[in-house]
Amino acid sequence: MTLDDLAETIAQRANADPDSSWTAKLLAKGPEKCAEKFGEEAIEAIIEAVKGDRTRLTCEAADVLFHLLVMLQSRDVPLADVMAELERRQGTSGLAEKAARPAS
Repeated sequence: MTLDDLAETIAQRANADPDSSWTAKLLAKGPEKCAEKFGEEAIEAIIEAVKGDRTRLTCEAADVLFHLLVMLQSRDVPLADVMAELERRQGTSGLAEKAARPAS
C-alpha cells in the first residue's frame, strides 16, 4: 500500500456511516479532533523513538501517517499538494528553505 492508496481509502471513507468506519467517525468530529488525534499519535511516536523500541516506533509511525492523512482530509488538503511542496523543496538546503519562509 502506498500513501496515495491510503489517502484514497480515507477520502472514500469520509462519506461512510460514522458507525461503520473509524475514519468516518473521526472526520465527523471535525478538523480540530483530527488534529488532536494526530498530535496524540505524534507524541506516542516520539516516546517510542526515545525508548529505542523499533517495533513500537514502526507501529506508531504508521499511526502518525494515517492520522496525518485524516487531518489533511479534514481540511480538504490533497496529499498531492503536500507532495508537490516537497518536490518544490527538493534540492534546496533545509537551512536555506527554512530561512526563506515568511515570518509567522
